[in-house]
Amino acid sequence: MPARLGAWPAGAGRTEFLVWAPRVRRVEVDVLAPRAQRTALLPAARGYHAGVLDDVGPGASYLLRLDGRDGVPDPASRAQPVSVHGPSVVAAKPRSAAALRTPPALRDLVVYELHVGTATAAGTFDAAAGLLPGLRDLGVTAIELMPVASFPGERNWGYDGVLPFAVQHSYGGVDGLVRLVDAAHARGIAVLVDVVYNHFGPEGNYLDRFGPYFTDGNRTPWGAAINFDGPGSDEVRRFFIEHALFLVDDCGVDGLRLDATHAMHDRSALPFLEAITAAVHARAAARGRRVWMIAETDQNDPRYVLASAGGGLGMDAFWCDDLHHALHVALTGESDGYYAGFQDLALLARAWAEGMAYQGEYSAYRDHSHGRPAGSLRPEQVVVCAQNHDQIGNRMRGERLTALVAPAALPLAAATVLTSPCTPLLFMGEEHAERQPFLYFTSHGDEALADAVRAGRKREFAAFAAHGEPPDPQAEDTFRRSVLTTPDADGRRLRATYRELLDLRKALPSGAAVATVLAGRVVHGRRGAGDAAVHVLLHFGDRSAVVALPADCVPAGGLRRRWDSIGAASAVPTHVTPATGALTLAPWQAVVLSR
Repeated sequence: MPARLGAWPAGAGRTEFLVWAPRVRRVEVDVLAPRAQRTALLPAARGYHAGVLDDVGPGASYLLRLDGRDGVPDPASRAQPVSVHGPSVVAAKPRSAAALRTPPALRDLVVYELHVGTATAAGTFDAAAGLLPGLRDLGVTAIELMPVASFPGERNWGYDGVLPFAVQHSYGGVDGLVRLVDAAHARGIAVLVDVVYNHFGPEGNYLDRFGPYFTDGNRTPWGAAINFDGPGSDEVRRFFIEHALFLVDDCGVDGLRLDATHAMHDRSALPFLEAITAAVHARAAARGRRVWMIAETDQNDPRYVLASAGGGLGMDAFWCDDLHHALHVALTGESDGYYAGFQDLALLARAWAEGMAYQGEYSAYRDHSHGRPAGSLRPEQVVVCAQNHDQIGNRMRGERLTALVAPAALPLAAATVLTSPCTPLLFMGEEHAERQPFLYFTSHGDEALADAVRAGRKREFAAFAAHGEPPDPQAEDTFRRSVLTTPDADGRRLRATYRELLDLRKALPSGAAVATVLAGRVVHGRRGAGDAAVHVLLHFGDRSAVVALPADCVPAGGLRRRWDSIGAASAVPTHVTPATGALTLAPWQAVVLSR
């Protein structure tokens, strides 16, 4: 039986096929081109169907017929050039990307999240490669691609993907992805890919015809939950693990960000997340590589990154939105929905230093205790941000911080994230004060589904009806308005600020950090200890504040001003001594001091 799912060229004009379809008796490969032929695969153990077809090589298009019914795409298709409903194509084994010779350590990651379709006007992997020199110059060490699995149409965030192995054709397919990975590695930039293993999109999802990919016992906010712990779940797990290894081995990516892992329902003794992490880490080690496994989770649970031997899942890092929420509230004053409960600036201080604000305390928004103590969690194991695709795109108008706060607050937001000991994530365009929104967009071919999506968005934002209706997700203009633009003079100045902060970040002491709240809505963060400590002052007020550093923070030789969001106009002296006394901070000012 072939070792890998899907269709794999075996040389001499032959292709091996392996399909898991325990719900049917007969699976036929219906080759459409270059020469029509139909061949039944042989049933094998545990619901597999396998076979080798002659005169079928790379470029051949085919469908799978299940018990004689209409043809459907191969769940493990490597190429879908027409649509998620159209024929699959036998793809040549991709040329593996060149390995990243000196991948950055986790503590050195600066992640730049981008959506391939809107990062450039062309919306392709090759066009995105043109951004890499500027990102390298900025100080970015890793790019994170929003999901690239095949989705309906050509406009989508990617979370409606249905054929994970088939990299989106309009982006450039798997070969385009490999070229982008090569281009990034040539500049010392790692590549992470956002993968969705918690649900499938509604259009083009034929998996239920093949086998028990889904469970009737649970649902996610986006549809049926994946079967990770019921009958047939071994093969479902294999499907996703094989996809992860495909991205690592065949496409050369350096890490995976697993979407909404908290929406995975799994009661097994060996959780799927632990199993896939172990498989990827083992494969990477065998290849002499480093590959990161990063979870998106809203659970504030350090067990994600605790070693398997200690009862954890063994992952490398996880997203936590606490710093984002606390920062957003401090900058905008918004307190609706999940922003409730983040008004206390002490939560921002704790999230800046430790990544998680809630570590078992009562959450008013959730109406229950949330999270668990950080314990041995290292700050770099928590990914934090001031903006990301969710926090922007799930607003009705898709506004970025640029549209919500005073210009002086943007460097403060950047300083909050980039001086934190946690792993920082930037969302494309934030570094140059992008003014275009990032809206929710789709291009479903199913009109009934498109209407349902429109209606759902209207229901979601019914309380904001006074502000009009949300943009139509299906409209091409909604997509076009989300494409990045060329920075103007203000944007170039902010970009210079980000570059300064990222240069400064390299010199900040590693290890534990602490933060407290001083008078006048000022967060005082400290990285390092004793005279070697670096002090960060973050002022979240629209009026001047007068603050005094704790006496033990200013050594006899004094502190110098390393970086200041105000620049030469700052009232903070360039040399702070024990005799200097209180410091005056302007509205929304950020200052970094060190010996």
